[in-house]
Amino acid sequence: MDLTKFHKFFEHCLGNWTTERTYHYLTHQEVERSHTEFKINALTSALKLKVVADNQYIPPPQVETLPGFALAFHTVSEKGEEVSQKLNLLFVPKKENGLILEGDYLRDKAYEESRPIVSHFCFNGSTQELLMTTRYTRVVSVDSISLINPNLRIRRIYNYQRPPEDQPLENLILVGFGVEQKER
Repeated sequence: MDLTKFHKFFEHCLGNWTTERTYHYLTHQEVERSHTEFKINALTSALKLKVVADNQYIPPPQVETLPGFALAFHTVSEKGEEVSQKLNLLFVPKKENGLILEGDYLRDKAYEESRPIVSHFCFNGSTQELLMTTRYTRVVSVDSISLINPNLRIRRIYNYQRPPEDQPLENLILVGFGVEQKER
């Protein structure tokens, strides 16, 4: 499996970023804007192993070579609400089909629920888009990061009401859009 484009994508993601986002709450027709500052550092081998252990995941071979981040962010909404969080995440490729790479996305703390979680990712090496799908208890979050260039990313977030198992995602309850710029 050639992971060159995948690793390059993650190298470009390291650093300090600022984001302006808009969230559209479809359940009650509200639009909210927010500003986020976040810092992304490479995850150490020891923390990669901790994320694996936290998720009771079978350690993948050569875990030290897999891309992982230590992520810290602080968000302020236009209403003045503030949220800060730190988490560690690791990407474990499982299969490749041409320029499409799929696998598991492990976090020691999830966004919606404060617990370790294993999600699914799909990376398109042609479009430089990382698509992450997380099945929480009540919602399914589909999060897209498109790397436009090393200093600019476009973010899309779709949250669906979680359907019964084996049913399609249909009831969209939140849509988010963001422009993320790396600080120089």
